[in-house]
This record gives sequence, structure tokens and C-alpha cells, in this order.
Amino acid sequence: MTDDTKQYAVQKSDAEWKAQLSPAEFHVLRKAGTERPFVGEYTDTKTVGVYKCRACDAELFRSETKFDSHCGWPSFFAPLAEDRVQYIEDTALGMKRVEVRCADCGSHLGHVFEGEGYGTPTDLRYCINSISLTLDPA
Repeated sequence: MTDDTKQYAVQKSDAEWKAQLSPAEFHVLRKAGTERPFVGEYTDTKTVGVYKCRACDAELFRSETKFDSHCGWPSFFAPLAEDRVQYIEDTALGMKRVEVRCADCGSHLGHVFEGEGYGTPTDLRYCINSISLTLDPA
């Protein structure tokens, strides 16, 4: 787990992010919001490819690690590589969770959960907002 004082390779002001992103994208990616469950474009997608950060285009997840968790958001059991994401302790809702951010720009992606009993190789569920991602089909 890392702290949230990291200097990111991609740095922009809020005004620059607002000019680049839609209001909904800005809310989730830059203000750590959450999209409603079962509405994201990638929740049930089976397309083979690479999922990238919608804010900076960094490659984050591969479709081979995506699985059906039926939680309402896209779920992955591992990032493309550990250096692609940053982990931040999140106690905002009165519980301890682990926030997942893009390691290149610091955008909020979602959270990672452990020990939920899914039949995946890592026993992890990266619960990621669709609006945080762009799918680059193979």
C-alpha cells in the first residue's frame, strides 16, 4: 500500500481535466466518485483487448483477467502489471477499503477487495468503474 502524495508522470490542473473529460468522467476519475451499478459500458463486455485509463491512456488491465462477479461493475483479478496501479487506503465510508488509482495520472479507478471467494487465481476483485476505462479491442 502506498500513500497519496505520489508525483504522477501525467499532471494537469482541474481546469485542464475538466476540459478533457465529461462531467461524469471528471466526477469519477478526478474526484473519486462511483458510477451507478449495472450501467457501465464494460460491465458485461466479453471483447478481447486491453483496458486503458480514460484520462491518460495508460494500459491497466487485460480482458483475460476480467471475470463475471455480478457486482454491477467490471471486475478483474489482476492489473496488467503491479506498477500500472497505485493502492491507497480509503476509510471515507467508515470502513477500510483499498482504492485503486492509475499510477500514471492518479485517476480514481475503483477499489480492490480480497477474500470474497471468487474462483480466480488471485482471490482479488478489482472493482473498476467502466467510466474510468477505455477498451482497446485486440
